Amino acid sequence: MSYLNELEIASGNQLWLNISSAEKNIAWEQAQSHSHTLARYNAYLNHLSLHTFLNWLTEWLADESVPKPKILPNEDSLPSIWEVVNGAAIGVGERRIVLIPSETMDLEELCVPQEWVDIPSFAGDYYLAVQVNLEADEDECFLGVCGFTTHRQLKNFGSYNSTERTYVLAAENLTANLSVMLVTLELLVKEEIPELPSLGEAEAQKLLQLLGDASIYSPRLQVDVSFEKWAALLDNEQWRIQLYHRRIGRLVVAKTTTPCNNLSNWFQNMFDAGWQSLDTVLNTESLNLNFAFRQREFAVREVSVGGIKVIDLGMQLGNESVALLVGLTQEDKQKVGIRVQLHPANGHYLSPDIKLALLSASGATIQELKSRSQNNFIQLKRFTCPIGKSFRIQVAIKDFSLTEDFVISPLALNSHE
Repeated sequence: MSYLNELEIASGNQLWLNISSAEKNIAWEQAQSHSHTLARYNAYLNHLSLHTFLNWLTEWLADESVPKPKILPNEDSLPSIWEVVNGAAIGVGERRIVLIPSETMDLEELCVPQEWVDIPSFAGDYYLAVQVNLEADEDECFLGVCGFTTHRQLKNFGSYNSTERTYVLAAENLTANLSVMLVTLELLVKEEIPELPSLGEAEAQKLLQLLGDASIYSPRLQVDVSFEKWAALLDNEQWRIQLYHRRIGRLVVAKTTTPCNNLSNWFQNMFDAGWQSLDTVLNTESLNLNFAFRQREFAVREVSVGGIKVIDLGMQLGNESVALLVGLTQEDKQKVGIRVQLHPANGHYLSPDIKLALLSASGATIQELKSRSQNNFIQLKRFTCPIGKSFRIQVAIKDFSLTEDFVISPLALNSHE
């Protein structure tokens, strides 16, 4: 831990880390998938804090006999959390470290949102007060960790602000030396947390309809929704993701349960219901798609196997249809390259404002495109998917949304030579 000791000598025990320009660009791009300016900036600060500190922590603990730090619950869940609450969690073995970022450089107190204290699945063992300085020169932005406290200290010695739903601890009561946190990782520093009350599906849907309105900038502070009900809603990952989608205007229309599309079977020329092979379309003279794809041969380059599904947009666009194309290239026995495009099924151009998105298995947005005037097709950036992993592709316009789930089966793929 010589690196940390050097920092302590130079900075009076406070840790200071530079924020790279590359990380700022990534954070800002990903923060755009939020409902309003405050939520976007909250996501931006949290991303910078989380990834900058995580990179340092991983390097710091590399020679220690502790598990490698990881993001909790997982990176896909972060947008749905940062849409409504400040803070990010890192797991080190059985312990959870919660970062609470702020741009206040003259920090007088640590304010921890109640969600990170009183929701069992969110609550941390340790809480770090993180100061973020983005007003310096482009290459001199930095964050500082001015100290930490424990869950037990926060509950026993912090004051509760019922208006802001936060636990507040004076900065003078924080422990500045992070080495102390490492030494105490084996100790129990968390108070007992009561279980949350149950929340029925009908009541959850009412809350989702109310709090899914993006004009409500801070749904966590709605006075007519108790913290217990809000916490139960947030604690359920499925409901939390629904809330996030509603607030960013991507309300998913309920659909019948269908099996996940197994892309590995496509290499065996076996397609799921509603899909047909690209070769079949190109060799069938009666389909309008034949001419469209022939005129845009460049659109299917580098695709060894392709599948197409025609989607009826219904009354949204006067019964217009679009064709979703998923092309595959097996790169090796561990991963498949994937190309996703959206074409007009009849006509020369896509209607404006149709969205094509790549989502994680949990529903978090990874990529998203929107058609413009006179786009004859749109396509996502080519990506790779390891075997055994799943992802989702979504086509949306206005209140209509259709999502297709995909997985790459190890057994089926490894049988393809």
